[in-house]
Amino acid sequence: MTIPLDLSNAVWRKSSYTNGEGGNCVEIAEGFPGLMPVRDSKRPQGPAIIFEVEGWTCFVSAVKKGMVGPR
Repeated sequence: MTIPLDLSNAVWRKSSYTNGEGGNCVEIAEGFPGLMPVRDSKRPQGPAIIFEVEGWTCFVSAVKKGMVGPR
């Protein structure tokens, strides 16, 4: 059984890589134990992807190492 996560009161924080030119940016919402909601900052009313914290941490680490991203 899947229980939907209520994000209506989430406080979203933009990525530190966000610029004022509307580039590819994400927002995260902290405060959900064990989970990391992520959404497109250009579509704040759109859907969020919910990662387990461990998966999100691995993804961010891979991006910082250049292992994930545009080719």
